[in-house]
Amino acid sequence: MTRNITRPARAGATVAVLLASAGIAAGCGSSSDTATTGSAPSPSSFPAVAGRSLEQILASEEHQNVAISPTGAVFNTGKNRFAFGIFQVDNTPIADAEVALYAQPITGGATEGPYTASYQSLATDSKYESATTKTDPDAAKGFYVANVPFDKPGNWNMVALIKQGDKLTAARVNTSIAVGRFHGIPEVGEKAPDVHTPTSADVKGDLGKIDTRQPHDDMHQVDFHDVVGKQPVVLVFATPALCQSRVCGPVVDVAEQVEHEPESKGVAFIHQEVYNHNNASDGIRPQLQAFGLRTEPWLFVFDRSGRISTRIEGAFSLPELEAAVKKVAPSG
Repeated sequence: MTRNITRPARAGATVAVLLASAGIAAGCGSSSDTATTGSAPSPSSFPAVAGRSLEQILASEEHQNVAISPTGAVFNTGKNRFAFGIFQVDNTPIADAEVALYAQPITGGATEGPYTASYQSLATDSKYESATTKTDPDAAKGFYVANVPFDKPGNWNMVALIKQGDKLTAARVNTSIAVGRFHGIPEVGEKAPDVHTPTSADVKGDLGKIDTRQPHDDMHQVDFHDVVGKQPVVLVFATPALCQSRVCGPVVDVAEQVEHEPESKGVAFIHQEVYNHNNASDGIRPQLQAFGLRTEPWLFVFDRSGRISTRIEGAFSLPELEAAVKKVAPSG
């Protein structure tokens, strides 16, 4: 369990550590330096499968030597939110392309796609961008996300077609995608495990014991056990200072901003750190074990009844969290 979230990897390495420590961006920068969230292009702007294998689709376009790194490892049969970063060989991110994914089971069968992706920025208002994020040169700035339906379990290979201007190139997704591999993680529609989360009162105000973000966020006011099933809850599992995926800092910043938006009134926001004693050598905290989590970060949004309304592994953007909160907020 802990091997997937204890040691970092370089870009293009295993998906189990999400976006690699090389990050989605070469530098951090300010919010104004970050590309804005876009919409997915039309599938008709990419070649149809037309009975071709994945290898034939790959061979049909000029090959581009880039790393395409999924931001998660947990995929099920049916529709999946498939998020990924694209990096040049020097780890510089590609953030301005139109992208489509194609997938085929390793065991053979029809190629599926194209599934087009939108670019999602991790930018926040400057007052919510933490020092942890600002001072991390590898902190992620954004990612792509597509809806990919896998129709059966097992391993799948994937190829991306990348359109920049009039040029269309092809690249392999770095690793095969294991569908149906991980079990025991609460799904949308299910109720949460009954866990306590540490609060500011529990540590007598010494937030350094339960929060690695600098400055500390204010999402430690309530215990998850006390509020779930009584009001909507946003629960973020992330460790900004110790993150192996390099997206924990940015997504906690995103959650901090959404917490303070008027539309979030009546919703409890909780940030749960990953490691015991905030030390990777001490193993993961019992809350992650109870949720069956093997990677970081994770987002769970609960409705008033205590059932999961939204579940996201890895990076999530400001608009994505705002939409998830809108679904459960009393004002919604």
